[in-house]
Formats: sequence, structure tokens, C-alpha cells
Amino acid sequence: MTTDTPPDPLAPARLGPVTLRNRVIKSATFEGRTPEALVTQDLVDFHVELGRGGVGMTTVAYLAVAPEGRTERRQLWWRPEALPGLRELTDAVHATGAKVSAQIGHAGPVSDSRSTGLQSIAPSRRFDQMALGTGLDRAATRDDIDRIVRAHAQAASWAVEVGFDAVEVHLGHNYLASSFLSPRLNRRRDEFGGSLEHRAELPRRIVTAVREAVARAGDDVAVLAKLNMDDGARGGLAPAESLAFAKLLEADGNLDALELTGGSSLLNPMYLFRGDVPLTEFARTQHPLIGLGLRWFGGVLFKRYPYHPLYFLELARAFRAELALPLVLLGGVTDLGGMNTAMAEGFEFVGMARALLREPDLITKLRADAGTESACIHCNLCVPTIYERTVCPLT
Repeated sequence: MTTDTPPDPLAPARLGPVTLRNRVIKSATFEGRTPEALVTQDLVDFHVELGRGGVGMTTVAYLAVAPEGRTERRQLWWRPEALPGLRELTDAVHATGAKVSAQIGHAGPVSDSRSTGLQSIAPSRRFDQMALGTGLDRAATRDDIDRIVRAHAQAASWAVEVGFDAVEVHLGHNYLASSFLSPRLNRRRDEFGGSLEHRAELPRRIVTAVREAVARAGDDVAVLAKLNMDDGARGGLAPAESLAFAKLLEADGNLDALELTGGSSLLNPMYLFRGDVPLTEFARTQHPLIGLGLRWFGGVLFKRYPYHPLYFLELARAFRAELALPLVLLGGVTDLGGMNTAMAEGFEFVGMARALLREPDLITKLRADAGTESACIHCNLCVPTIYERTVCPLT
């Protein structure tokens, strides 16, 4: 799908009820700046720098809806004592002229129970992969499902209360909602397993609950979801089923936009990133025995995918052709040429992450000089830094 008069990606645009100063969204990357699972000045400064750098909206990640829904213990999770810091953060970002989104979700089987001290939850009972098979993910009960849906609604209500302009529901990377969508991870035989319609029940309930919570608070906050087009793993969610699920979401009418992603934090994390695989740097962030295992066997988990600009575009075209819902294209968006291509292909917004880690002011540079090329070299050395404090090591 192409448009005859594509919009200017650096001009203002509407995202549901919210006006962004441009069509560039800083996509969610765990910042590693919440050592006590609460907002720090370091986290505020991180997003303020992106706001000053010109993005239309920055996304705070990853805000877990329950304590066992964190991927690890230092991640912020929604509770009353977290709200004052989040209000400080949104006020500070707004002062830059940018909008700010809260990515909410439940990590499910991506949670490291060794770190959180709480048993991880999955659609079906399985080895706790994030704890290196030392325990088991327990199968979510109906009470868990009801509780987690309510927790998403409560998180959305709090997000509105503390001044977020948008709420992004995490339906990707085999976090809990995404794992329910996966035929490989979801072996249930009840109303939450089996057919796509049944596997989609939990994610649809979550998105509906979030929309209803936002509407009760005034409905001037946008609701997005981040969805895997492809898990990138044998037996996982594949593009045809993902597109069918996206059509269900569109028919439900609860989303203002859908952000398209891919890859599994459990089964194939490099499918998302593309480019170099910094195994040595990954190994250094882990326990020595784990690090040794990564050096020996890391190539099995960390597959190599060559980088090329707009690397998710081909997959995303099928979604653009079949959906009327506004879409956010991410994956290899680093310059104005890529943004213009995305607009010409009918995508309403673009998402950027690694390029903005390298240059938080990249959008300002593009405004000054349309020919600016990103300094990001796709080395992925930033990825292992999430275990300490997320940065581009080359700056």
C-alpha cells in the first residue's frame, strides 16, 4: 500500500485523542535505571533528553502490572508509592514539548524468578527458562487471569492519573499476553487455549480492560498495543495468525494504533534487533557459569540476522494492506529517507530505539539537515547494558 501524498514525518500528527509534534515515537527499551523499582532522577533525565532531542513521544518501559510480572526485581511495577515519581517524570517530559507513553504488561514466562523471588507464570506449566531450568513456570489459573486483567486496568487508570499521554499494552516478545498467543507456549485445553480465537481471549480482555479504564478517566489518552508479527521461532506465532489476531483487535475498536514488532525474549531475542551479536558482552553481565555457557552455546539462542534498513517492512506490508488501524513501523528506522518510505507505504508513525540511544537528539539533527545519517552502527553493544544501565557504549 502506498499513498500519493505521504505526510511529513516531522510534522504534527494525531494519535487518537493526542496530538504529537511529529510522527517519531521512541519505542520502549528497558532503561535499567530503577534499582529500587521506583523512578529515579536518572530515569527522568533519560526521557527528558529524548524529549529535548525532538521525538514526538517517548515510551517508558517496562512498567509491570504486578510484582511477579517484572522480568527482574529492579523493574518498576505499578503501586501507589511509584506514582509520585511517575508524575515527576511526565511533567518533566511535557516541559520539553514531547508526549510520553507508559508501556504496561506482565512478563509471564520472561520473568526471572531467581531475581524477583516470585514464581513465574505462563499459559502452561513449563521449565522456567529464565531461571535456567532450576524451577517451573506455573500455569496461570482463571483467578490469575482475572487478577492480571484487573491489574492492567488499574495500571492504565494510574497512568492517566500521573499524566501519561498514552498507554501501550505489551502483546509482544512472548511476555504473558504474547505467550498465550503462541501455539508453542500455550498448550491449554480450556477457553484460553487451542484455536487462535481462544488463545487470543486473554490479550483481547486485557486491551478491552485498558480501554475501559482510560475511558472512565476521561478518554483523552491514547491506547496502543505492541504486537509480534512473527515470534521468529518454530511453532510460535506466525504472520498469518498474527494478522488474523490484529483484525480481531481492530474489530474490537479499542486501539488508536498498533506497533508492529517481532521476536521472542525466550526463544529468539536477536530476531528483533538484527546486526551484530555481542556474545562476549552478554556473557560478562551474567554469573560466571552462565557466562561460560553463553560463550560455548550462545550461538544456539542468539541467532544472527544481518541488518538492513527497515527490516520489518516486508512483514509489515501485509498488515498495512489488510488493516485500517493506524500502524507504527519499527525496525531499522534511522534516517529521514526511511521515515519517508514508511509514510509512503501507508504507515502513520515510526518507532526508533537504538539510533536514539546513540543520538538522543537525532530528530533535531534531521530537522536541521535532512541528509543526516545516524551514527548507530547496529553493533548491539547497547543490548547487554540493560542488565546494568541501558546506554550506547560508543557514546
